[in-house]
Amino acid sequence: MSDKRFTSNWNYPTAMRVGAGRIAELPQLCREMGMATPLLVTDPGLVALPMLQQVVENCLSSGVPVAVFSEIKGNPTGANVRDGVTAFRAHGCDGVIAFGGGSALDAGKAIALMVGQTHAIWDFEDVGDNYLRVNVAGMVPVIAVPTTAGTGSEVGRSSVITDERAKLKKIIFHPRMLPEIVVLDPELTLGLPPHITAATGMDALSHNLEAWCAPGFHPMAEGIALEAMRLISVNLPKVFADGSDLEARMQMLVASSMGATAFQRGLGAMHALAHPLGALFDKHHGLLNAILMPYVLKANEEAVQEKMNRLARYLDLPGQGFRGVMEWVVNLRSELGIPHCLGEIGIDTNMAEVIGGLAETDPSAGGNPILFTAHDYEQLFIDACTGALPE
Repeated sequence: MSDKRFTSNWNYPTAMRVGAGRIAELPQLCREMGMATPLLVTDPGLVALPMLQQVVENCLSSGVPVAVFSEIKGNPTGANVRDGVTAFRAHGCDGVIAFGGGSALDAGKAIALMVGQTHAIWDFEDVGDNYLRVNVAGMVPVIAVPTTAGTGSEVGRSSVITDERAKLKKIIFHPRMLPEIVVLDPELTLGLPPHITAATGMDALSHNLEAWCAPGFHPMAEGIALEAMRLISVNLPKVFADGSDLEARMQMLVASSMGATAFQRGLGAMHALAHPLGALFDKHHGLLNAILMPYVLKANEEAVQEKMNRLARYLDLPGQGFRGVMEWVVNLRSELGIPHCLGEIGIDTNMAEVIGGLAETDPSAGGNPILFTAHDYEQLFIDACTGALPE
């Protein structure tokens, strides 16, 4: 990527190395963090790819031997984290490189948290002041390297981990879980197939859109979310149509990080439903958010009219106000090949009441513009299953 406009160093929200080819700096970044033997946490789909092998070989030839752990699920579990801690200790590691999509980033951050703890991971669920139980001295540094543009977990202070026994996704939180260095290198995303590009890109949109709609006071997060949605509106169709468009890949990586920066303002009903659905049905988180998006928007219509007016103007949409935004979302999903309803990915309404109850108590529900009841969520879920999108 010869255009130097897209090569820079940022310090907000954490130290970020931005630009094509910057993964080559990884050995030096490890040394800066005091990592002599890092554990590279990645997923089974990446571990055998030449891209990852080149990263490992570059580290080794630069005097930074890397141990690799890849036994994680698409929705990482507590058992995956425990196995990662075992691998960390077995190889005598002293830091974590979280390398991959949201699952690898979340698992890597959780492993870095848990290597020095005596409590179970669920004792650090993001409820009340649980984070005060963490032995901060036992945590190790994390370098995060996203290879998808979706979750933004590289700039997050938490990990979403599935409790398989309870069949729930739980948010594990501590302020120090924020990676100390992030590498945003668009060359690492060039191999993403179109359907993953679409699902992860819509995940980034869901983070920014829900942050934009959340009622909390955080003007900085609002501004970040608004510009990120503009970047997505321009660049997501480009990378879906042409995965080799390096500039568009760069912009999508940035928009993804912006989403996770913005959603400290709050998320909402998309995530309140996507979390239990991901835990119960083991479906891709971004795909769930993409399918749920117009149904949640419609349910929130009365509370977000003014926000949608501003968003439609900023994105210069053909339609105005809420209807203009809704048309844009529905058309974008269609262009990206996103299914219209949950039924198309094998989810039916049999567990509607259970899912409604789980969504109401999900931490993300508190950021929704309207505080839906369990019954509201039940009906929302049924609509999203059957494709009933009211006019």
